[in-house]
Amino acid sequence: MAKKNKTARPKARLPRGLRDVAAAELASEYAMLEKIRAVYDRYGFEPLETPAFEYTDALGKFLPDQDRPNAGVFSLQDDDEQWLSLRYDLTAPLARYVAQNYDGLPKPFRRYAYGPVWRNEKPGPGRFRQFVQFDADTIGAPGVAADAECCMLLAETLEQLGIEAGNYIVKLNNRKILDGVLDGIGIAPGADGDTAKRLTVLRAMDKLDRLGLDGVKDLLGKGRKDASGDYTAGAELSANGIDRVLGFLEATAATRGDTVKALAGLVSGSEIGEAGVQDLAEMDDLLTAAGFGDDQVMIDASVVRGLEYYTGPVFEAELTEKIARAHSDDGVELPRFGSVGSGGRYDGLVARFKGIEVPSTGVSIGVSRLQAALTALGLSGKAAELGPVVVLVMDKEELPRYQRMVQALRAAGVRSEMYLGGSSMKAQMKYADKRGAPCVVIQGGDEREKGEVQIKDLIEGAIAAQHIKDNKDWKAQRPAQFSVPEDKLIAAVQEVLQRHTPKPA
Repeated sequence: MAKKNKTARPKARLPRGLRDVAAAELASEYAMLEKIRAVYDRYGFEPLETPAFEYTDALGKFLPDQDRPNAGVFSLQDDDEQWLSLRYDLTAPLARYVAQNYDGLPKPFRRYAYGPVWRNEKPGPGRFRQFVQFDADTIGAPGVAADAECCMLLAETLEQLGIEAGNYIVKLNNRKILDGVLDGIGIAPGADGDTAKRLTVLRAMDKLDRLGLDGVKDLLGKGRKDASGDYTAGAELSANGIDRVLGFLEATAATRGDTVKALAGLVSGSEIGEAGVQDLAEMDDLLTAAGFGDDQVMIDASVVRGLEYYTGPVFEAELTEKIARAHSDDGVELPRFGSVGSGGRYDGLVARFKGIEVPSTGVSIGVSRLQAALTALGLSGKAAELGPVVVLVMDKEELPRYQRMVQALRAAGVRSEMYLGGSSMKAQMKYADKRGAPCVVIQGGDEREKGEVQIKDLIEGAIAAQHIKDNKDWKAQRPAQFSVPEDKLIAAVQEVLQRHTPKPA
């Protein structure tokens, strides 16, 4: 007898490097986004939403020159055989938008945007191929006041999220100074043939926090093999060139002013390097005038940012070891959180479309990473929102009656639902518990004849249950369950909700 063919079913699995996000984490994320948005709005930025897909050539320098441009991005062809790619960040779509609408925009143009971005890169612990960013950018402002404002914005946003000064730091540097250092070792800014080597050096320096000086030294020289066996080619700098770059990375002093002086000595005689030092000195003055101290924003020579399009000040924010130690359990070391926000000046990005330089600067907060860090520290502000009030279905013939109840609750602003399954009362109560319902509404035949409803406070009931010894006590006390006239339903439910709604801090 022939065997029956088994039905082929797809395997339920997530694509590598992606993740599902459940309700509790989403609620926490929404609360966090609202706090960030409030700061950005207070600074005068306005919202803008751009699509997830852009024409691949609009994404520019992230992509190699090859037939299928899929290194770093996810790409496909549409029915016109045009290559489209999921956005790699929110900055390249902004540059396209500004170029396309340039004449009608106010100058400067200030916008904020948030949403998912996608990177076709090797995933790892805490490193996903899809994550959320929240950006703020100023287009058309040539002076460093706009860059200083980005640093202030980062600092104030972190403080609004509950992270005090000293528990975070915004690190600031200037790519012009780095260009001056590289010029001094024979890598001239913009010179033909130097672009690839310059980018290799930048990316090596950007790995200082992760690899340390020895790892960066390897990448500035012959190259480096990581723990997985993957080999990264180096910049092939001379011994003198490596020493000059490492000396630059270690030039940070205790105060912004002292670091400016140290950097000035490293680039003396370089026009572009000296211009970068002057930028930082002006930013120091602005930050000081606005009341931002060295424990909030510092100048750090090790901040270089790996992307090629940065042309001036660059900055990034990270949570300090101090906050990790303060929130770690005895014997449990919390992980390094790395950069939770970053940005810089990119005066040449819009020029790819318009052929003219448009001064631009911006900041991007890595929402997913920052939220993970705040959760690890117990500062995520987990959603305290109660689950929905559940109206139980005791008699299926009375569904319209239950539906009127739940609709009346909703009209009064109460988050509520009628149970839509087909299960017993025990199963319905179990469902309400899983939903985090503060209470359930019960009306069987007896209650209906009396014109009443029963309300069971599940939160009080759970507390009372801890002190009840046996079933006799349970029946005697009927914890947190009471009856009210049907026309008092809304007021009674609201009283229960008020009892369990956390008071503002």
